[in-house]
Amino acid sequence: MADIPADVLEERKAILRRFRELLLAQREKFARYLAIAGHERSDIEKGDVDALVSHVELERSIVSEIFTFQKAIDPLEDLYREAYPHAGAHDIPEIKTALEDLRCEIVRRNEENRLLLRQRMDMIREEIKSVRNPFAKKRSVYADADEPTMIDIKG
Repeated sequence: MADIPADVLEERKAILRRFRELLLAQREKFARYLAIAGHERSDIEKGDVDALVSHVELERSIVSEIFTFQKAIDPLEDLYREAYPHAGAHDIPEIKTALEDLRCEIVRRNEENRLLLRQRMDMIREEIKSVRNPFAKKRSVYADADEPTMIDIKG
């Protein structure tokens, strides 16, 4: 690296710093997402629909932020690979591994929440099916009354 001009070296360092910052921010977003997934689970278990809706909306905004970060990370990662083809001394591979672990944990938790929500919905459907109208089999109080034959139009 001794034959690399100072300005190119500084540019590479700036790319590396920015890449690392974005990866750390992405990791923080994933951690927030996992926390919300935990809240969603408790909302589903409690049957708190309003809280669940609130957490799902927050989850959507975090997912949007994650995708936005990813759009910035991808080109920087390419630049990083070009600048450091044999990167082993930096902490970037460790951060990438941590991000992948978090991503796998998110997928697992989402699957658990989906399953739990599906079970909860099935329970509610069964409850609805079991609810009976107490008046369904009773005759109307007017069933034995004669049909009117005259109408009073004078009021």
